[in-house]
Amino acid sequence: MLSVIRVHLPSEIPIVGCELTPYVLVRRPDKNSATDDVPESAPLEGYFLRYRWYRVHSDKKVTICSVHPTEQATLQCVFCSKRRSLVPKSYHCTPKCFTDAWQHHRTLHERAAAEKTPNEDDDLGRNNSAPGALAGSLSGSMSNLNIANNGPAPFYPSNITQKNGGETLVEVGACKTYTPIADDIGHVLKFECVVANAETKQIMGHPSTILTSRVIPAPSPSPRKLVPVNGVDVMGHLDQDGRIQSAGSFTVLSYNILSDTSASSDLYSYCPPWALSWPYRRQNLLREIVGYRADVVCLQEVQSDHFHEIFAPELEKHGYQALYKRKTNEVLSGSTSAIDGCATFFRRDRFSHVKKYDVEFNKAAQSLTDALVPQAQKRAALNRLVKDNIALIVVLEAKFGNQPTDPSGKRQLICVANTHVNVQQDLKDVKLWQVHTLLKGLEKIAASADIPMLVCGDFNTIPGSAPHTLLVMGKVDPSHPDLAVDPLNILRPHTKLTHQLPLVSAYSSFVRNGMGVGLEQHRRRIDLNTNEPLFTNCTRDFIGTHDYIFYTADTLMVESLLELLDEDGLRKDTALPSPEWSSNHIALLAEFRCMPRTRRC
Repeated sequence: MLSVIRVHLPSEIPIVGCELTPYVLVRRPDKNSATDDVPESAPLEGYFLRYRWYRVHSDKKVTICSVHPTEQATLQCVFCSKRRSLVPKSYHCTPKCFTDAWQHHRTLHERAAAEKTPNEDDDLGRNNSAPGALAGSLSGSMSNLNIANNGPAPFYPSNITQKNGGETLVEVGACKTYTPIADDIGHVLKFECVVANAETKQIMGHPSTILTSRVIPAPSPSPRKLVPVNGVDVMGHLDQDGRIQSAGSFTVLSYNILSDTSASSDLYSYCPPWALSWPYRRQNLLREIVGYRADVVCLQEVQSDHFHEIFAPELEKHGYQALYKRKTNEVLSGSTSAIDGCATFFRRDRFSHVKKYDVEFNKAAQSLTDALVPQAQKRAALNRLVKDNIALIVVLEAKFGNQPTDPSGKRQLICVANTHVNVQQDLKDVKLWQVHTLLKGLEKIAASADIPMLVCGDFNTIPGSAPHTLLVMGKVDPSHPDLAVDPLNILRPHTKLTHQLPLVSAYSSFVRNGMGVGLEQHRRRIDLNTNEPLFTNCTRDFIGTHDYIFYTADTLMVESLLELLDEDGLRKDTALPSPEWSSNHIALLAEFRCMPRTRRC
């Protein structure tokens, strides 16, 4: 007969919106153990597994910290408590939690004060001027804070343990998998699994049960604003569709989302296991990506199975068409479905697909060794050059323009390259060769069509390196130290390391385009020696810039940029990924406008 040996939950903490699928080990009638499901629709020798999920209710209640949702709150911001919309953000577990969160928390006050109606309490406008207005009170009288236990009515119920007759169970699910909802916040969930007779539906024996910890709300990334860099002194705002209100501009997002196979607990031990789990990260990443509402989205480290099962169908719901190129798998082993690649999405109402080019650096390596490397050295050369990296190039036709009509009748095209360059830091020659190979391919496209170009991705190379220099300068000085690493002589003669594309890094516009109101704080997050962000990748062991959006400056101009993140704000969670940000990289986004000239998109 079928029987249940044990059940347990893979996730430490249940989170709103994240699927919960218990591990159920059963003993089959043949005495073998298995984790295969035995649903009512496919019983095994007359028996099946019946599942139930319950929400456990209790009269005890407690507030939960808005920053650390696994912690109980001990204080509340008075200003937030007076604004109904801000109450969920008002609770904090410790004074340090509040002061660490102040930079973002202050923006909530500023926005609320700006929306204040005349009959609201005047105190609402007096608590948003400087960090000291709130943070300073923490070490004194705490005049701007309420102690949560003595303050307003609690916001969330507390963690409950099962009691004899002291609990109320509300059934919330009848499948093996359950996704917590907002009503579950603060409640314990109870999972029940029992063998049942397929004919009579009667249960056989005692149910196997397990209690979760308290359900927490999913932490969401702090909002990031678009910052105009073209001389306009007003912060950029998105329209209802999430786009800048201008027919002739479009936005491009580039983001390495950190594949699940790369998100190991050994590498990111500082990130809570529940926040590192894929069910949580995929939900948080999707919410962040969709929230940017970019016209073109370039993602790196997208696993093949996740592209087809999650990202393509989910983004399609938001009006995107998807294109994908998986890395080649001559080096990697294991399931090909878990191999990652580059995914490019575009809004169907803004663009149409014209052409797709797949760039496989492995093929280019084979051609190079066939042409330049002696037969005796080919195997060693291929071992060094074959790294499975790829690039995805798409040509899109714009459905918009700077003018109502295009008198020339030309198709309005743009070319978008999306790549992920090799990560190994000791292979400087391979990185440079991959970037040079991509640029030569883009030059061929540029020669065949008068077309603006964008080159996006994770280049795994810092500003000032040879690959970065080649991209923005069009050449590499023969004395550059990176050129000293070239055991195969694939970079010689150095004079061939050139290209003719007038590429500029979008984020250098924070420096190049002068000053505007409020722009100084964003310049502080730029390295003035390289004109690039201080970092786009932040882990415990490394912080620096690896991600870029390059564009052809003779055809496009930058209108706005997504604000960069502050290192101090990230360090409160040690590094990336974190409960708030679900990748070890940050997203980059730029708004472009076509140049008012004959050659335009």
